[in-house]
Amino acid sequence: MKRLSTFLEKLGRHFEKGGRFARWYSVYEAFDSFLYGSNQTTTGAPHVRDAIDLKRIMGTVLVALIPCVIMAMWNTGHLANVALASLGLQGPEGWRGQIMLQVGCNPASFLSNIVHGALYFLPVYIVTMIVGSAWEALFTLVRGHEFSEAFLVTGLLFALTLPPTIPLWQVALGISFGVVFAKEVFGGVGRNFMNPALASRAFIFFAYPAQMTGDMVWTTVSGVSGATALGQLASAQPGHAMQSLDWSWTQAFLGTVPGSMGETSTLACLIGAIILLITGVASWRVMAAMLIGGLACACWFWLTASGTNPMQEIPPHWHLVLGGFAFGLVFMATDPISSAQTATGQWPYGLLIGTLAILIRVANPAYPEGVMLAILLGNVFAPLFDFFVIEANIKRRKLRHG
Repeated sequence: MKRLSTFLEKLGRHFEKGGRFARWYSVYEAFDSFLYGSNQTTTGAPHVRDAIDLKRIMGTVLVALIPCVIMAMWNTGHLANVALASLGLQGPEGWRGQIMLQVGCNPASFLSNIVHGALYFLPVYIVTMIVGSAWEALFTLVRGHEFSEAFLVTGLLFALTLPPTIPLWQVALGISFGVVFAKEVFGGVGRNFMNPALASRAFIFFAYPAQMTGDMVWTTVSGVSGATALGQLASAQPGHAMQSLDWSWTQAFLGTVPGSMGETSTLACLIGAIILLITGVASWRVMAAMLIGGLACACWFWLTASGTNPMQEIPPHWHLVLGGFAFGLVFMATDPISSAQTATGQWPYGLLIGTLAILIRVANPAYPEGVMLAILLGNVFAPLFDFFVIEANIKRRKLRHG
């Protein structure tokens, strides 16, 4: 590794200002920083010197997402294998079927489930990374900026929020919209006011709802429907909402239910939350506030159930394991760029998101998953919360010092 580092240092001289390949510096820097950390350090005030940097933050988030990735592949493959077994089929159609004939479509086999799910998750992730990285590289070349590791997280988060049947051209279109219009037009990393991964998903959801909603998009086997838990509850008869579910709370907690590939398992999200909190990468205030806001709103609806809306019959503890609430709480709302920056402002920011997520979910049964919109709205209000907190601090200091 030392020889490689020395080689890259010598090669880097040609990419520096005045070198033959100066215009391609961002491409060289992207490869170099992927292998090695920066050797630039601050030496004096007002900078704080510690061992954390953007590369370590993004690397920690990627590690925290590993349980969700594993669950995304396993559950996608498991649901597909169960559907194939019920139909008496040997495997899926097309090139995936050729691969699965070698592995077997056994829902009781961990390997079979992982491989089958990977055949759907990996193409989505690869397209996301290729297209998104191309846009990032284009903007870095034009502006002369460094290539940020932040897109590694954005791309993975986006892929995990999609159904397995999403057409790949829509994946490319969605991530293009998020990177260009929710990030780069505002100046790139650190200047985007909303989460690019959620903006990408929101674009696909409203532009192509047929591929993002309904009962047919969650199970990869053609002709097999698989409504999500929220979908079943929204269409249930009033007074019998919870009885209409095909799964127990434990199954919903583990994530063995239909849904977006990486959002179904609250357990996987909980493991990720522990990693992020121990390392100090994510804000515990945002997580706690969103949890409190969500539970408070869920309790209010549950206690004041009118008998006409089946979504009001959902017990508060069920809301935590349904849809993308846990995934949004751990990985989306805590985005260090688009969330509130002040410690005090993080409380109303999280409370707003948690309350809106349940409010949209319950009050509008036609759109039972409100977490995405709640977080995007929270991103919009985050600077306002920080502004009021800072202004209040300034006023207190003026009063204190006369």
